[in-house]
Amino acid sequence: MFALTAEQRTLTGRVRELARTELRPLAEQGAEGAVNRPLVKALGEHGLLARLFPGERQVAALDLCLLREALAQECTEAETALALQGLGTYPVVQSGQDEQISRWVPAVAAGEAVAAFALTEPAAGSDAAALELAAEPDGAGWRLTGEKVWISNAPEADFYTVFARTTPEAGARGVSAFLVPADRPGLTGEHLDLLAPHPIGRLRFDGVPVGPGDLLGELDRGFRVAMGTLNLFRPSVGAFAVGMAQAALDLAVAHTAERNAFGAPLKDLQAVSHPLAEVATRLEASRLLVYAAASAYDRGEEQVAAKSAMAKLMATETAQLAVDTAIQVHGARALQRGHRLEHLYREVRAPRIYEGASEVQRTIIARALYG
Repeated sequence: MFALTAEQRTLTGRVRELARTELRPLAEQGAEGAVNRPLVKALGEHGLLARLFPGERQVAALDLCLLREALAQECTEAETALALQGLGTYPVVQSGQDEQISRWVPAVAAGEAVAAFALTEPAAGSDAAALELAAEPDGAGWRLTGEKVWISNAPEADFYTVFARTTPEAGARGVSAFLVPADRPGLTGEHLDLLAPHPIGRLRFDGVPVGPGDLLGELDRGFRVAMGTLNLFRPSVGAFAVGMAQAALDLAVAHTAERNAFGAPLKDLQAVSHPLAEVATRLEASRLLVYAAASAYDRGEEQVAAKSAMAKLMATETAQLAVDTAIQVHGARALQRGHRLEHLYREVRAPRIYEGASEVQRTIIARALYG
């Protein structure tokens, strides 16, 4: 049911080759924790970003998953750069005004503008509806006051999709979405240093002016804008995890087939080969769950939220296991700075938290069971 077509297999092969030969060298030249604009530009020049914005229609969730999985196997930095461009821009694609779309979407697709999705706050992480960034009325518009944190591409993005409270004490029904260019007065930020080598930071809003022309979607209906984007991207977080897990498994299989210990290759030791067999089984199950959830989303099926939660949960937890197991069979060499597994170890932890932590995914699944 979820076998890839010849066209899809050809595409993923080309993307992996491109990531290995051209994108990874650009990634290695970039500074960790900062936006790599040459890498973003290359994603645009090779047409990968344009695949996220196919004209008048939305990208297929399965196509997004295939892109993210293929890139993640060879260059996690390229995968993350592509995903963040999509995450920050899709609220504009789905809910933007004509002027906003024409100004920003072509620039993002070309790799000439960097986007960011600004939802999380110091006191509003998994409970996104509890956000407190205030949008206070000011004439025909509003002034944004407050703070966002753990924002990817901040503070270097060219524009931010910002979610703010326009109606106090109204929960999810009192949130509005705004497109805020980075040069607005009162908007400042700083980098945050994380274990994962991602560009991520904090944003401060000191009376940042926004008007009706900056609104995305309807007033007080911004939570729909956020969820519309996250529902599309959640299965593809699983695809990112599947790509990392596959890379780790491939490295482990190659190493244990070549490395001798106790007079035989490591692969002949059951204590080595059986954990890898377990990883391979969970990886295949994760891949099928991701493809199934993405395909269900594309068909407009019901219960997509639960299927997406299962896919993200299984894939991200499996990726953590895969990388840890691969490091264990490699030994100390895999912990050396610069080793691909050392890099994957720092990358693999974050997806179990962002876009809904594993505990949140279990809650979504449980609610579907009793719904």
